[in-house]
Amino acid sequence: MEATARALAALGVPEQGAVAILSQNRPEWTMADLGCLTARIVTVPIYPTNTANYARYLLDDAEARLVFVDTQAQYDKIASLAGPERPLTLVVFDSSVRFRDGVRSLTFDDLRSIGAAPGSAEEVEARLARVTPDDLVTLIYTSGTTGEPKGVMLTQGNLLSCFPPHDARLPAPCEDDVSLCFLPLSHVFERGWTYYALSKGMTNCYLEDPAQVVEALQQVRPTVMCAVPRFYEKVYAAIFKKLKQASLPRRALFHWAVRVGGEAGRLRKDHLLVPLSLRLRYRIADALVLKKVRGIVGGRIRFFPCAGAPLSRTIEEFFHACGIFICYGYGLTETTATVSTHETSHFKFGTVGKPLSGVQVRIGEDDEILVKGPTVSRGYFKRPEETARAFVDGWFHTGDAGMLDEDGCLTITDRIKDLIKTSGGKYVAPQAIEAALGSDPYVEQIAVIGDGRRFISALVVPSFPNLEEWARARGIEASSRKELVAHPEVTAFYRERIDRHNAGVARFKQVKKFTLLPGEFTLEAGEITPTLKVRRKQVLARHEREIEAMYAEP
Repeated sequence: MEATARALAALGVPEQGAVAILSQNRPEWTMADLGCLTARIVTVPIYPTNTANYARYLLDDAEARLVFVDTQAQYDKIASLAGPERPLTLVVFDSSVRFRDGVRSLTFDDLRSIGAAPGSAEEVEARLARVTPDDLVTLIYTSGTTGEPKGVMLTQGNLLSCFPPHDARLPAPCEDDVSLCFLPLSHVFERGWTYYALSKGMTNCYLEDPAQVVEALQQVRPTVMCAVPRFYEKVYAAIFKKLKQASLPRRALFHWAVRVGGEAGRLRKDHLLVPLSLRLRYRIADALVLKKVRGIVGGRIRFFPCAGAPLSRTIEEFFHACGIFICYGYGLTETTATVSTHETSHFKFGTVGKPLSGVQVRIGEDDEILVKGPTVSRGYFKRPEETARAFVDGWFHTGDAGMLDEDGCLTITDRIKDLIKTSGGKYVAPQAIEAALGSDPYVEQIAVIGDGRRFISALVVPSFPNLEEWARARGIEASSRKELVAHPEVTAFYRERIDRHNAGVARFKQVKKFTLLPGEFTLEAGEITPTLKVRRKQVLARHEREIEAMYAEP
């Protein structure tokens, strides 16, 4: 960290100047980040999945001219942007990367050796002496489900204000904990948690390929791990898919054990006495079933910080019944992550908990959630007009709709801009429907449609590994995914599953028609954000033909 800071100072990166990081999770990511902080340099994270054009926009907007990269592919992506009008220095974490002629490049080890230059240590000490709470630490560009990306300015004061309220709220994180760094460090959630984990002396294990999380959980056996609701949806779907293949007695045992776990868990959550008979039943349920479910996530999890999207109450209660505490919360980049989260006891399923100490929340016009406090950003980099619109009298207008109950627990209803108003005048929250249907093992992605329309419809991307397995078992042959999703039996299969969901909701919220898509929504096509949120406007434009076909039918 100190060697990196000295090297950056020796290279002439100015105080409060910007340096970018484009890399998958790895220890060097954090080492580079902390090196920048030590030298009073502003870190600009770039998602590894971002395109070259997106990276160009961020580099130019932030005026970053030094970029840390990990692999050959990322090196080539950024090297292609270098030129007389954009002189770049590339520092690579992987020493096997082949450098391009004409592009100033060096390895991470070579960079740190520069830190031994005379006077660099004194320069860093002088910079540290000038650190103030108002210093910028990072510019995190919001992916934005609408509009142009904006650099959220987070300061030393913002970050330092996060630590005490988390100490008061979370179940005593300590140096014995092991955290699996699974979500992208480019996102404020994982990055903020990494700072917090290191401040507590935790062991932080970095996962480069998030697709390998199941294997990593068994190897690392973390005690804590940040995750988004999609992670739990997939685990939940996999468990129940496997359960369907079990014998009737085993299925009955599983459901009995989860019911017992739920009864005991709810009493313990509220500090109520667990009767002896229930304690005995719980021991049996835990030994035969619940312990095995915990084993899927390594068997040592104390709590799972979770945020980023709606989490089905059914899924949250299921994991709690199995002895896994999902510390579900709510936050944004502009609030340095956490606004609210569950307490360790007396929390309410279906809510995102109570605001942290020092963070004020109130409900404004159109049920918009407003946030005020020391963790709130001072605004958007070089965007005074947008800053003035979003930050009014110290209150950040989140764009999320919600409500506070009599106990001060916050519930998120939807993104205000995403709310659908049907032609019949009914308001529908699409994210709630997407969260419910997204927990189905045969659904990978879904976008709910219906604004200004007479009914709700959906674009559904199947979970193709599960669908293809189902099709093979029934002798359904298809030469392509396009042919598979058009097969009448497949359509009928999804109709049945969607109707099962429809049975529990009001008629105007039911998905009347749907279209199965042969390919996923992608970042490259602009259909999802780097945090996997659907960009509804882009999806509607890209799939206009399929959408119009659903509404053209009688």
